[in-house]
Amino acid sequence: MSSASKRKKITRRVFARQGSLAIAAGMISPLPVKALGPVSHERLAMHQEQSARGVVCMICPNECTLKEGEISDCRNRIVRKSKLYTMAYGNPCAANIDPMEKKPLYHFLPGSAVFSIATAGCNFACLNCQNWTISQTSPDKTRNYNMPPEDVVDKAISGGCKSIAFTYSEPVTFYEYVYDTSRLAHEKGIRNVMVSNGYINREPLSELCKHIDAANIDLKAFSESTYLKLTGGKLQPVLDALKVYRDEGVWLEITNLIVPGWTDKPDEIRQMCRWLADNGFTDTPLHFSRFQPQYKLDHLPPTPLGILKTAVDIAHDEGIKYVYIGNVPGSGNDNTLCPVCKKVLVDRSGYRIVTNEIRNGKCSCGTSIPGVWS
Repeated sequence: MSSASKRKKITRRVFARQGSLAIAAGMISPLPVKALGPVSHERLAMHQEQSARGVVCMICPNECTLKEGEISDCRNRIVRKSKLYTMAYGNPCAANIDPMEKKPLYHFLPGSAVFSIATAGCNFACLNCQNWTISQTSPDKTRNYNMPPEDVVDKAISGGCKSIAFTYSEPVTFYEYVYDTSRLAHEKGIRNVMVSNGYINREPLSELCKHIDAANIDLKAFSESTYLKLTGGKLQPVLDALKVYRDEGVWLEITNLIVPGWTDKPDEIRQMCRWLADNGFTDTPLHFSRFQPQYKLDHLPPTPLGILKTAVDIAHDEGIKYVYIGNVPGSGNDNTLCPVCKKVLVDRSGYRIVTNEIRNGKCSCGTSIPGVWS
């Protein structure tokens, strides 16, 4: 065996060992495969319409209308010979094994490993994006893995993962890749998770939900004005998508990032929680997440712990039963409690499950705890 071959073999062993240790510690595990560079694949896009002004992408509410050679707002759809193609197919720029709690999903297969992928691109332009280096660019400009849907499923199985997560950037913008991969995953007994901004039209979402088991949707604000200024998008389509996920039987959790000066107004937080309660989401876990200075809002301070705790109190006051605080280790608001007897049912330390006392979906007092526990 050559020296180069020996080094490669040793490297693979080290990656495998580091991956196991990372999962044991509740950390991220890098995929032990070398990214190949700007791998580019194109596939005919789903949900497109012809118009007098060009080809219209019907996946999300942006509904980009494109002429020959033009690229969509999400940076991964292009018109060639009067047809819309996705450039984000089989070429993820990120692939890792994560703990489910990192998504965050607290009521869905707690403590399990999830194979997580993303391609470049996003249909929002959030000022505070934490993954802007991949979300605000195109698949032809990132270092990518050559990983068609069948390879994603195989790597999830070989990695001991019960689920595949479409995450990090915005999976709505690599819709076809998500759709084909999730369909194959179900055939192999692997579940599928969307971590998304929820900015998607009803028809493509309903079609996709047939193959999605769980979702965490980032509800970024609760006013149309703030949504437009902070993300470039609109609020109402996200609210509509929440109802579709719920009605289609997808396990749903919601994240609200509290950004100082933007989404930290108690009255607006109350309006959001009241809307959730009035529309049947009292059993849906709500994660208030702490902002850290990022991207174009790096001049702002981290979210004060006081407003996070105020948000939790408001949510409980409006009838939301399962409320968590994210990005604040040791806050005491990351455990799952029985809403009746207040017993700690799932004790978490970071992304690690310390104890899980839920049996057959119930607390020992007999109260049913909504979620997917096994």
